[in-house]
Order: sequence, then structure tokens, then C-alpha cells
Amino acid sequence: MDVTQTSYCTVTDLKSHSKFLCYTHRKGGTFSICLTDAADVWSTEFTDDTLNQFRQKFALRSTEDYILKLRSACGSGDVSVVVQDCKAELRVRSGDQSVDLTRLERPQAAEEVRELLFRMADDLTQLNTTLKTSTNSPVKNHQRRPTEFEPRQQQSSAPSVTVKKRPPGASLINPGTKKKVQATGVAFDDAEED
Repeated sequence: MDVTQTSYCTVTDLKSHSKFLCYTHRKGGTFSICLTDAADVWSTEFTDDTLNQFRQKFALRSTEDYILKLRSACGSGDVSVVVQDCKAELRVRSGDQSVDLTRLERPQAAEEVRELLFRMADDLTQLNTTLKTSTNSPVKNHQRRPTEFEPRQQQSSAPSVTVKKRPPGASLINPGTKKKVQATGVAFDDAEED
């Protein structure tokens, strides 16, 4: 996993049971963890030094290891949040790690949500382009007929079974008997009347 790319996951507030979007990204020399409900944004930024201190506090091998652990926990639903008025606490259940996030002011929060929206759109565009050019593209697989609808080929090693042809009029329910066919219609007299 590339630690420079943005990652997204939804987390649930333990008190209100509201859902939030948690996302991480690197910008310049800082790594940010953010949380939003599309109106408010809570955020914290780590420089390489503060990430290093955080890494040592939780006995992680590297800052990338911490980022990967957080993203993995988000992906597995192992992260929850407690949101208060001006701060939020992001909790990773396995390992008892928590991060405090501070609520951004309205103009800064609006700009952050705007940037997030365009970042997500760019990621989706890049993903669609990657899928179209890959050999395992759903578009290419969609054009191919599914194999379960293709006729099965007989295997040469298996003995072949001869199927008797059913003669016309033979009964499917009672093989060996013929169907009785009754003609319906109008009866005509052979003699002409004068």
C-alpha cells in the first residue's frame, strides 16, 4: 500500500451512532488524519518528528507502519470515534491507540471538504482509468460470454452414452406405448343427397 495516497473509511461515533468519513493524506511534509460529517471537519497534522514520537510511544517500527496500521484498522472497522463540540477522539481498538483531532473553523472546514471532494473524484477517475487498461477489466470480462452458459464438451476419456431416438408418437411418460390421437372435426356423409 502506498502511504502517500489518500485513504478513506467510515467510522461510527460511540455515543450518537452517527457515521463520519475518516481520511488520511500527505501534503508536503505533513501527514493528516481528518474526520468529517460533510459539515464540520476535525483534523490533526503530524510532521515527520511528531509521527516519529507517536511511533515510539506505541512501539511501531516506522511511521509508515503506523500509517498502514491505521488504514488497515479503518478498513476492518476497528476504528471508532467520540465527537465532542470542538474535538474528536479517534480510537483504534486493537492496540489501544487514540488520536485527538481538533475541529476546524467554518471557512477552513469548507475548504477542506471541497479539497476532499476533488481528491476523491481524482482517485475515482484514476481507478476507472486503471481498470479500463488492465487485462482483468470488468469491461473486457463483460464482453465475454460467461462460461456457465457455454455448451459442455464431452470428455474423450468418459464412455459415451448412446441416446435412443424416440419414434414419433411414442409416449414420454410410458415408453414403448403410442399416444392415442383422436381426430376432432366435422363428419361428412359419403352419399350425396338429392
